[in-house]
Amino acid sequence: MPIIKSAKKAARQADKRTAHNAEIKKDIKAAVKAFKDKPTAKNLAKVQSEYDKAVKKDLLKKNTVSRRKAKLHAILKASKQK
Repeated sequence: MPIIKSAKKAARQADKRTAHNAEIKKDIKAAVKAFKDKPTAKNLAKVQSEYDKAVKKDLLKKNTVSRRKAKLHAILKASKQK
């Protein structure tokens, strides 16, 4: 356990950030699952929005998100060809 006042505050902040980041990641996973169950343009837009929020908050790297979005676009394109 931290003893110094600033270390205690840093620990509290870390706990809050961890919880907030977990919430964002949970939202991303739910959106991706909904998209994979029913690939539509509306669901894709929701997933992209969640990914963009994660990039904005420095939770995920820009190129990682770009790669994942491209994969989702491929899924949407393949589902429309069926």
